[in-house]
Amino acid sequence: MDKLLIEGGVRLVGETTISGAKNAALPLLCAALLTREPLTLTNVPSLNDVDTMLKLLEQMGVRVSRQQDVMADGLPSLTLTLDASGLNNPVAPYELVKTMRASILVLGPLLARCAEAKVSLPGGCAIGARPVDQHIKGLTAMGAEITVEHGYVQAHSVQQRLQGARLFTDMVTVTGTENLMMAACLAEGETVIENAAREPEIVDLANCLVAMGAQISGAGTDVIRIRGVAALHGATHRIMPDRIETGTYLCAAAVTGGQIRLNDTSSAYLDAVIDKLMDAGCEIQCERNAITLKAPPRLTAVSLRTAPYPAFPTDMQAQFMAINCVAEGTAIIRETIFENRFMHAVELIRLGADIQIDGNTAVVKGVDQLQGATVMATDLRASASLVIAGLVAQGETLIERIYHLDRGYEHLDRKLGALGARVRRLR
Repeated sequence: MDKLLIEGGVRLVGETTISGAKNAALPLLCAALLTREPLTLTNVPSLNDVDTMLKLLEQMGVRVSRQQDVMADGLPSLTLTLDASGLNNPVAPYELVKTMRASILVLGPLLARCAEAKVSLPGGCAIGARPVDQHIKGLTAMGAEITVEHGYVQAHSVQQRLQGARLFTDMVTVTGTENLMMAACLAEGETVIENAAREPEIVDLANCLVAMGAQISGAGTDVIRIRGVAALHGATHRIMPDRIETGTYLCAAAVTGGQIRLNDTSSAYLDAVIDKLMDAGCEIQCERNAITLKAPPRLTAVSLRTAPYPAFPTDMQAQFMAINCVAEGTAIIRETIFENRFMHAVELIRLGADIQIDGNTAVVKGVDQLQGATVMATDLRASASLVIAGLVAQGETLIERIYHLDRGYEHLDRKLGALGARVRRLR
């Protein structure tokens, strides 16, 4: 199992290119199930989760063509064309979905296209309960009969097509909104999703579906309306930049007192993150397709509270905990989305951080220096926080179980190395 060895104490300086968004790519791959015509996606990130999703789609009968190009900075860029005209096996087996929460996103498209589906209950990061009950509730209201037996969601449409309905989710759910939105594209009549998630990745998915012939309005608000059509056609779509990868590199530069430029990204989806970095003392300039950050010698501690978009993202909480570990002052961090998302705190304490946990609240007192040590990644964003801490720690930090990182960060060691970090992958 790969490990990451980081020798800390180096300022990050230079520029790098941000990859396509993992959280946009996965539902977009599932959107290919909705049409018999090819769907071409550009700016696809090369990640373990993407590979897993492609294997899942291929065993359903989807043909996948890959084209690898090279970007200006020498990093590869992936284009995929997916042809689901031969879709013949609407099953998502446990062996392929046990490591990836997003696998549930095949449920809605399969029901809409095939009128049946059998999908294993998914796995993923152990950061807290993420039940699929809202997915099931919405699809049932659209005319599906669904049972959960032996670890599988088994569903079929009572009529040949799902039926439009008025749906209200009891909680804001990103994957639930995406699943119901895709299912509604081929349903008969109008579907209204209330209390919908507003994340930019949902807007990206809606833009692709509209390019395929769907009739969708309201994406990016809490009420989305979809008028079903008889069939969707093929399209070409460029995946949006990864806002969480962008925020992670901004934090890495900030904690090291660095100065970096991130290309092929946008600040439009990062207002809450950029505001907190500026509160911490960073100078940030935002262009149409780039962000530049210049950090002070030492950051000022910033408190935060996670909440659904457009508030501060839970996927950036761990990274900010890491920078607060060496900031001037004390920060209070409240996690309101997932109940187990402070597991990285124990590993940060191994590096010398001063963190006290009380339920969903963490109190982080900045220390003058972290010390390198061996730590273990527990989930995707926790892994990123340990990388950030390792970059500023004195001596060497060895991060074990970095397969989590490879699920969500494309070429992390190469990108950090180009910015001057002393990072080595140990195989």
